[in-house]
Amino acid sequence: MTDVVGKLWGFCHVLRHDGIDYGDYIEQLTYLLFLKMADERGIDLPERTDWQYLRKQSGTDLLDQYVEGLHILGKQPGILGDIYAGAQSRFGNPVNLQKLIGLIDETEWTSLEVDIKAAAFEGLLEKAAAEGKKGAGQYFTPRVLIQTMVRCIQPDPRASRDFTIADPACGTGGFLVAAYEWLKEQTGGAFDRDVAKRIRQRTYFGQELVPRPRRLALMNLYLHQVEPHIALGDSIYETPTSQRFDVVLTNPPFGTKGANQAPDRDDFVIATSNKQLNFIQHVMTILKPGGRAAVVVPDNVLFANQAGEVFEVLTEDCNLHTVLRCPRGTFSPYTEGTKTNVIFFTKGRPTERTWVYDARANVPKITKKERPLAPEHFHEFEKCYGTDPNGLAKRKEAASKENRWRSFTLDEIKAKHYKLDSFKWLRDEELDDPDDLAEPEELITEAMEELQLALDDLGDIQRLLEGNGEQR
Repeated sequence: MTDVVGKLWGFCHVLRHDGIDYGDYIEQLTYLLFLKMADERGIDLPERTDWQYLRKQSGTDLLDQYVEGLHILGKQPGILGDIYAGAQSRFGNPVNLQKLIGLIDETEWTSLEVDIKAAAFEGLLEKAAAEGKKGAGQYFTPRVLIQTMVRCIQPDPRASRDFTIADPACGTGGFLVAAYEWLKEQTGGAFDRDVAKRIRQRTYFGQELVPRPRRLALMNLYLHQVEPHIALGDSIYETPTSQRFDVVLTNPPFGTKGANQAPDRDDFVIATSNKQLNFIQHVMTILKPGGRAAVVVPDNVLFANQAGEVFEVLTEDCNLHTVLRCPRGTFSPYTEGTKTNVIFFTKGRPTERTWVYDARANVPKITKKERPLAPEHFHEFEKCYGTDPNGLAKRKEAASKENRWRSFTLDEIKAKHYKLDSFKWLRDEELDDPDDLAEPEELITEAMEELQLALDDLGDIQRLLEGNGEQR
């Protein structure tokens, strides 16, 4: 995989001389990768758009046929048309296009066990992040964490005829792909014909704000023989449809870009401009009664000014049964310094007790090369979580050998004003070691997050005062 990414990234530098930046390059790469992988899987495409036809072309004919092929594919009905809608060629030099086709043709992508296209895309974004490009990590959640969340939440569409799974901030579709892969693992891929059709066509839903990752998500799932329904739009500021879901798995985007005003939504009990708190409220809305969710949230969501208000509502309407405190550096190298958690809850019954697993204290910081995130980081958590997807399995604090697993009653949570960040019982020796202080970028990230939270709070207060002034 490293060799493939290195080769593709190296060619990206060549293409910059043809006026193609890294974002355009990744998009063109995915158009072509899809055609190659569709060819490997035997997926029929319209005449003169398929991989075998394209690779036989050369010179200006190649450029012309590529442009024409993108146009034809974008006019197809259904998901194929969605994938290529508005697709345009960025190539001006046929030699460069032919070389990229040759590079892609060297690898049999579908024979590799990993989700190779997403891995290549992720590798390219990582390279871009290392060169100072910002925002590269907003579309990714580490696969190890995704798989843990999926195994805990068990998104099994065989449970009912109208079972649906959603990710309202789906990026490139990692959660939806993992949910389907988990199902195949459980079943060996064997379904009755009618069940298989329902699962593949009416089960997986998503929404994404940015066209490029949405396109990737559609490709990703289509190549897994799944036809997802992925809307292009803003999950927070647009009123959701009436559709509700049995399972929601999501990692809302971190940061505060665009979060300058509270959404005008009647279903949001707490008016706030904090994007992550609004995503929690959104997930509560789109879950069916009895539906369950696992949501990645940064630490600041657990202690932000209005976090207590949102979590009070959450504990009234849902059973917030589990919180996983992730290791430092879980999202390295994309968002250095951002500390993350996963909250697990089921809609329709109030919280009586919340279990917290601390996978962070006294765990060396995750790094991409020396100490990468591995399944071992979450093995004990999954054992402690238990086999019930709604967190109702019999649990014992003794299940954690290092005292990482504790429960807190609703009264204890109320006493902390619903600020879940307050529940820390392990002394973190890593933080006491002067030779292991946080990196400058970590400290800067934390400081910026807290400053932005303060600004958001001031903005909310200002809007409240202005509203009161208008009423008078």
